[in-house]
Amino acid sequence: MEPSNQRSQARNAIDVGIELAKERNRLAAERTLMAWIRTSLAMIGFGFGIDSVVSAILSFQTVSDDVNSARLSRFLGLAFIALGVYALLAAIVDHTRELRRIRGNAQYTYKPRLSVGITVSIGLLIIGVLAFASIFIQAILRSLA
Repeated sequence: MEPSNQRSQARNAIDVGIELAKERNRLAAERTLMAWIRTSLAMIGFGFGIDSVVSAILSFQTVSDDVNSARLSRFLGLAFIALGVYALLAAIVDHTRELRRIRGNAQYTYKPRLSVGITVSIGLLIIGVLAFASIFIQAILRSLA
């Protein structure tokens, strides 16, 4: 076999390997996006569930002192919905950027960036701490009254 033929075949093998690696990365990006879609839908559904339960409870009650806790529950439901929407939008933007990087002909190197998972985790932490604090404070105020 001629040396130029060997080089050509080696170059073709490298090109195929690069394309297969890009395809694996694209499929990994698709799986990640699908996981974020599931997570976002769960958060949005949980928020709607909280709001529906609060609405059902309020429809059976007369106006009383529990209106503040109902407002808190509504706020909690809205916070979960907002966090779910944010997570979905951030995942879409991140996925689009990742596909552009994969499609580009430039050298594909790791570039650290802010993780959607970390930002959503921080949002859930804030919602959890605020919900715990408000329920705890309401319990203390009720015990003092």
